[in-house]
Amino acid sequence: MKTFSGFPPGKVRSASIPEPVFTELIPLIDDLAELKLTLHVLWRLGQQRGRVRYLRQADLASDRVLLSSLGNPPEEALRAATARAVERGTLLRVETVLGGASEEIYFANTPKGRAAVEAIARGKWPDGLESAGRPNIFTLYEQNVGLLTPLIADQLRAAEQEYPADWIEDAFREAVSLNKRSWKYILAILERWRAEGRGEEAGRRSGEADRRRYIEGEYGEYIEH
Repeated sequence: MKTFSGFPPGKVRSASIPEPVFTELIPLIDDLAELKLTLHVLWRLGQQRGRVRYLRQADLASDRVLLSSLGNPPEEALRAATARAVERGTLLRVETVLGGASEEIYFANTPKGRAAVEAIARGKWPDGLESAGRPNIFTLYEQNVGLLTPLIADQLRAAEQEYPADWIEDAFREAVSLNKRSWKYILAILERWRAEGRGEEAGRRSGEADRRRYIEGEYGEYIEH
């Protein structure tokens, strides 16, 4: 049996999960993979509050943490779990076109999620939608560097306000490729790009990302508070 070493000391970030998940939804779920998927998706959709957010099937299929928890073969387990979550009414699934390609996207079954699905069914991309596929800076740090401390969390919040999201993601990627897994090194990359520019290739990637976000109409909601 794999064991849990316990929560780390100090301040730990919390995730907000709506109370009906525990009082109404979880008692209905009788499949472990569906339960894991449900909690994971609600966590990801809820990382930015006050917006209607969606996840692509491709976002879920590329999430190594999620896949490792679902059993083998993981792709089949993921498909089965998402199908059960949709059938149960936890998630709403829509097939649409994003960036010129056909995509399956998922919303939480909230009032705004239902309104978004109805609008897409009428052929209209709703205002106020945003993809939850891009990891936030805290997730990037935890996945690539290590556990957060309160001091590092404050520095990450400051960097998130100062640098574009695609710069931050690329800086983490560059540091990992060089096996320099420290926030000090990642911040030095960002500071260098700000002072010297990112170069032609990085600028092209940034422009492509900006165009993709524009084409896909990323805005959104998860739950109103």
